[in-house]
Amino acid sequence: MTLKNVVLCGIGLLMGVSAHAQLNVLNAKTPEEIGKKTEAQIAYDNDEPLPYGYTDERDVLWSKTTWEIIDLDERVNFPLYYPIDTNNIGAERRSLYDVLVRGIKDGKIEDVYADSYFTEKRTLDDLSASLVYSDTTDLGIEQFNAEGTVDRQYIRRFTLDAGDIEEWRIRGIWYLDKRQGELKYRLLGLCPVANEARAKAFPDDNIDSKVELFWVWFPGAREVLHNAKAFNRKNTSQPISYDHLLNSRRFNAVIYKEDNVQGDRGVADYINDNALMQLLESERIKEQIRNIEIDLWNY
Repeated sequence: MTLKNVVLCGIGLLMGVSAHAQLNVLNAKTPEEIGKKTEAQIAYDNDEPLPYGYTDERDVLWSKTTWEIIDLDERVNFPLYYPIDTNNIGAERRSLYDVLVRGIKDGKIEDVYADSYFTEKRTLDDLSASLVYSDTTDLGIEQFNAEGTVDRQYIRRFTLDAGDIEEWRIRGIWYLDKRQGELKYRLLGLCPVANEARAKAFPDDNIDSKVELFWVWFPGAREVLHNAKAFNRKNTSQPISYDHLLNSRRFNAVIYKEDNVQGDRGVADYINDNALMQLLESERIKEQIRNIEIDLWNY
């Protein structure tokens, strides 16, 4: 047997074990056993995020920080958006937004900030002001004026959910590792973007108040994202973790800002009211970054 056949057989066995241990559908005797692993499987699994290798500052020959927009209307980005209706689907399938919010509420994700520079930390109470909007009806106002209290039935409560997220914004750094002689990318933060919860209370007003809800320090959320799986449309027996999906850049994004001498001025700040030229500028920045690695090997 050749070395190639040995490697292929090994990969096939590993994939079979992974599929067997992943959902336990084929061995479940009751629906409650689906998704549960035995003690032997848990001991054998050793399932953790792939750690980043140490990068010495002296090995970074060149770097550039970029901010990008992931448009959830694009088909290739659907795994980050769906499912938005979780009533009739298994608990193991959640959208990226639901995974992050649940991790924040459970205290597993602590590094949450108000901006992409990670200077102002936010708490769960701070996030509630952005994610939830409460409104008192006219009957509730009349009751308050007359009695000084308001029944809960007269209070409308609107909460942002996964279906309200329109795009994701990410911040990362491209750098040239001179020791390995290759261009690498490291994701630093990600942010859900949506209209404020107030827009759901007054849909007829056509309020366009798209805001950055919060920024999550990505390295601190990798454990949570690794345990959450995104849908793999090509092979449902091998779901992809959100950590793997984001680290491998299995999405399409448009650069809207890069670090520059003008205080990290965004593309829209110097190309106004021209979406086509803004897109071309984004592609120019991408091409400039790709050429860095190509130019490294030109003599």
